[in-house]
Amino acid sequence: MQSPSHTSSRRRFIHLAAAATSVPLLPSAAAGREGKLMAYVGTYTSPLKNMRPTQVDLPPGNGRGIHLFEVDRATGAMSAAGVYEMGNSPSCLAFNADQSRLYSGNETERVGEDESGTVSSFAVDPKTGGLTLLNSVRSGGKGPAHLTVHPGGKFVLVANYFGGSVAVLPILADGRLGEATDVKKDTGKVGPTRATNAAPGSFAFSGHDQTHAHMIEADPSGKWVLHVDLGLDQILVWRFDAENGTLTPAETPFVSLPPGDGPRHFAFHPSRHWLYSIQEEGSTVVLFDFDPQNGRLTARQTISSLPPGYAGSNFCSEILVSADGRFVYAGNRLHDSIGIFAVGADGTLTYVAEEWTRGDYPRSFTFDPAGEHLYCCNQRADHIAVFQVDKSSGRLSFTGHYTPVGNPSQIVFREGASSR
Repeated sequence: MQSPSHTSSRRRFIHLAAAATSVPLLPSAAAGREGKLMAYVGTYTSPLKNMRPTQVDLPPGNGRGIHLFEVDRATGAMSAAGVYEMGNSPSCLAFNADQSRLYSGNETERVGEDESGTVSSFAVDPKTGGLTLLNSVRSGGKGPAHLTVHPGGKFVLVANYFGGSVAVLPILADGRLGEATDVKKDTGKVGPTRATNAAPGSFAFSGHDQTHAHMIEADPSGKWVLHVDLGLDQILVWRFDAENGTLTPAETPFVSLPPGDGPRHFAFHPSRHWLYSIQEEGSTVVLFDFDPQNGRLTARQTISSLPPGYAGSNFCSEILVSADGRFVYAGNRLHDSIGIFAVGADGTLTYVAEEWTRGDYPRSFTFDPAGEHLYCCNQRADHIAVFQVDKSSGRLSFTGHYTPVGNPSQIVFREGASSR
């Protein structure tokens, strides 16, 4: 069965230019007593006919929209199950808690004459996993690069990389999105083009031309919302009003990273008291103590994301903490590796090993729901590589499975209905 092709037509801005039909899926080959496991991959795309968005990430064009796959739980292999075609680079994805809705951040600078990216809401078929577009709204800035659903389930939080802003979007009763309840524009002095902690000989100078909001996420309690600005070399902390969907600066409103290092992503430890930040240009991981009472961050350790002795350019990407809290995984682009670190009793990190990503420019990676496999989106290699996770040592071993996807950016998983 072939994936369907959708025809786009010019629509009002609020509906965006994406085909609004559900995606039929292939018969399950991986279903078992736990039901189907589906994967959804966001990509960078070229505009569809009659669309005029400006692309903001290079190289563009190889993806077709949101790609769907069925996952073999035992081997980690993925089989194609459809494509929801979109010409506006749905590069970042997030599910709501019950996985009945999927939200995509569409990483463009404009649609028509409007200088803004967009966020789309999709209904997910509970049996097949197929997608139906509900609506799309402005993201509050250009080039939305990251989004998450607030733990309370009533708002989507979005970071606009080229807009240098973050926004709060309300989730309406039917899962559609409303216009932003709050938008915050990052301000301040942009850091230097040379990172303080980059490897010797590095020319990894990417985001210190302006403000660049790169990630946003609430702490597990939902009381605090944190976002990074790569250009300002800051992690900003907000108190979140869960009734009105507004952000107020915390008592300590931000923490600064070394000049030019460029914080990109962060991840909370399961203990909820530690946070790990990865710096894109400095190629470091920084451990912060996090105080859930006042949202304050206090840096305690800095460690290179690269193996000892490395020299030259590198751009960091993703950071993950294993579900058991024993290991941290750090992505390196150009070096094209995933650094593996053991977490000590006090949260500090010790280098364990590195694993080649089997591709070019690993933009992000994610564990499957069981934590058995890690899926790496090699953006410039146009594929996803699958690794087996050794939960005792933290090490990764390549399974031999490559899945072709044009310019993959992010992969998320959904547990499906039983096929019995």
